[in-house]
Amino acid sequence: METVQGHEAFTPRLIDLADLNLPLLDEPEHPSVRRYHHEHTKRWSSLVDEADAFVFVTPEYDYFSPASLVNAIQYLSQEWAYKPAGIVSYGGISGGLRSTQTLRLLLSNVNVHTITQSVSVQFVKQQVHDGTFTPPEHAPQAAATMFAELAKWAQALAVLR
Repeated sequence: METVQGHEAFTPRLIDLADLNLPLLDEPEHPSVRRYHHEHTKRWSSLVDEADAFVFVTPEYDYFSPASLVNAIQYLSQEWAYKPAGIVSYGGISGGLRSTQTLRLLLSNVNVHTITQSVSVQFVKQQVHDGTFTPPEHAPQAAATMFAELAKWAQALAVLR
């Protein structure tokens, strides 16, 4: 959040999926029709609808993004369309890059344009001391590059929305 707050193109909003507490796909109708019955879905829909771009922060579990993130994306359909996304991943030796690749595929299915610029943090546990995460040396520059590209795509895709 500190890094993106310094970027003039964005007014960031942190959304923690744990706070949303989305059950596993509990809407009775397909998300493509946008007839939501549950308040948690309406709230999530509104948050995604209002955004012009996204940065997903994902760990890697068994070569994939966590089920909570997959569920949150699949909850909605039209709200994602024509919006760009960057990805910050973390994990062990791969830095979450395998989860990044699977997340790109899922996001493309809901018409999100994932940019190629990303941030990957290897051996994330080595970056946490006394409960505080300190990004590795490469991360701030990688994030700045990602945000600059994300801003370009957000502006370009706004025409399509």
